[in-house]
Amino acid sequence: MISELAFASKRIFLGEAFLAQHSCKINILHENLAGKTVAIVGNARSLSDQSFGPDIDRCDLVIRMHAAPLPQAESHGTRTSWLALGMPVPQEIIDERKPDRLLWMAKKRKRLRARFANAKGFYLHPKTEWDRMADELKAPPTTGIMLIDLVARSEASEIHLFGFDFFTSLSLSGRRTAAQVPHDFTAEKHFVQKLVARDQRVVHHTDTH
Repeated sequence: MISELAFASKRIFLGEAFLAQHSCKINILHENLAGKTVAIVGNARSLSDQSFGPDIDRCDLVIRMHAAPLPQAESHGTRTSWLALGMPVPQEIIDERKPDRLLWMAKKRKRLRARFANAKGFYLHPKTEWDRMADELKAPPTTGIMLIDLVARSEASEIHLFGFDFFTSLSLSGRRTAAQVPHDFTAEKHFVQKLVARDQRVVHHTDTH
């Protein structure tokens, strides 16, 4: 297992080719997703007011992001199959969530740590995919919208979106406002709306039932 110092040095001098050695291929993710019901859980504060926890946990795969806050089982469920990162998170969170895979979605690699790359099932999202989404949105994509696009391009049987209100209620995993982040949440909302309209597998859950 490579040390943080050695990893940082090789990341700088060897670049993407070195990092790719630690990552599974995107087709492996697609194989894991094929035929599965998938919950993608965003970090909108408004999810805490809902009762979607049982629906989230019923899915075959549950994908969470960043600090993956779990304020209560009723609203957020309890399971984490995959954890997607766009920034470093404390190791305690990863240890608590026990994901089968860590996904590094950020285009910037300088914050990628050896402990992430050494993790079970590590996946490094290609920069070309980030660039494609940035071009479509005309803004840097969030981790959430990249995950939605990634899973929608697989053969998952159902894709359920929870905790996505496009920063209307801000985020449980941070204190910044929409004006303090570089994303276009209106463009991301339209992306999801168009996806739901054309792909019957995708369901955006927004109301308590």
